[in-house]
This record gives sequence, structure tokens and C-alpha cells, in this order.
Amino acid sequence: MPSHTDAAIIDAWSRNAEPWVAAVRNEEIETRVLVTNRAIVEAARAYRPRTAVDLGCGEGWLVRALPEVEMVGVDAIPGLVDAARNAGGGDFRHLSYEQVAAGELDLSVDLAVCNFSLIGNEAVDGLFRAAPSYLRKGGILLVQTVHPLLACGDAPYADGWREGSWAGFNSGFADAPPWYFRTVASWVTLFIAHGLRLVEMREPLHPRTGKPVSLILAGKLGA
Repeated sequence: MPSHTDAAIIDAWSRNAEPWVAAVRNEEIETRVLVTNRAIVEAARAYRPRTAVDLGCGEGWLVRALPEVEMVGVDAIPGLVDAARNAGGGDFRHLSYEQVAAGELDLSVDLAVCNFSLIGNEAVDGLFRAAPSYLRKGGILLVQTVHPLLACGDAPYADGWREGSWAGFNSGFADAPPWYFRTVASWVTLFIAHGLRLVEMREPLHPRTGKPVSLILAGKLGA
């Protein structure tokens, strides 16, 4: 059983970088293709940012999907950053969330996006706490995450570490990372506790089931 820590998440993603790049670029993940990719692009464009950062950019697809924005992609996994750089279309940097929390990003942007990239615990708190170091005053922190009501499954609806799973993914994946479950109320509290006024909440729906696939939250800094 993997340990339930932020470090365990990084270790697991480092081992699965290559199959993840393939899954994204071959459009193997149905919910991304049908719902969540478009949902986060539309949500980001709604704020008409001139500058932005994708925190946890993976192989860089979102940066490339917003060519009108001066955008930087950041990820803690070297293999993903290498894949993003090789594909081009943006400025991609290798930084951990702890480094971002320590002010090493050296940016001040209109919009920061975290697209299914906030799956840890302490590292997520640090990223929110550091928002004034990378967001201008009035800037937006935009988060898309699994919808808590569906992701909860049969477990109690309470914050806590959960076992990871690659169910539904191709056989190239192994050692799924653990992840930290948060209720809707806990997500809202996370924004408010770090000086981010919640200005929008979206629940993108699956076109066939009519059920929410994800939760999108937007918080405004210092206003």
C-alpha cells in the first residue's frame, strides 16, 4: 500500500509520466474529451486574461489551447515538463508546489489555473497561501477538480486521503498515486481562508448521464 503523502503523489506521477502523455495526446480519457477540457478552456477565457500560469500543467495541452494568453506552464514532474517543451507552444518550467509556495515562480499574472492538479494536502495549502506571490491583486485562481459528490463513492463524505486507481486507463499505468479528498465545503473554505473571494462555481455535466463530471471554482484575490 502506498504511503499517503504529497511525496508519494510525486513519486507515482514520475513513474507514470510517459503513459499519461500518451493517454492525453491520444484522447483516451473520455471525460476529458467530452467535458472537462472544453469546460476549463471556456472558464479561463471567461476572465479574458492577458497573462496566466498553469500550475500542474502536465504535458502542456492547456497552455497550447490558449494561444491568445501569455502563459507559463509549471509542473513538478520532469518527464511531463520535457514532453511539454518538446511539443512547444509555451514557456514550461520545472518547479514543485513547494517551490511555488516559496515564491520561486517569479510571476504576477491575471489568472492561475489548476486543472485536476490539486490532489495533495499540505502542498495544496501552500499553493493557496502563496497566491499573492503569483497573482496580481484582483487576479483569479481557477480550479477544476473531480466532483466530490461523485468521487466520494461509498466512502464517508469527509476530507481525507484515498487510495488511487488507474481503472479505465491503459495497461501502461502502474502504482496509482494516493489523493486527498475534499468536500465541496472544504474547497470553498480553502479559498476563503487564503483571501480568495469565491466568485464563480461551475459543475460541468456529462452529456449522456446528465451528472456532474467535475467542479470548477474561481476565487478572486484581494477584492
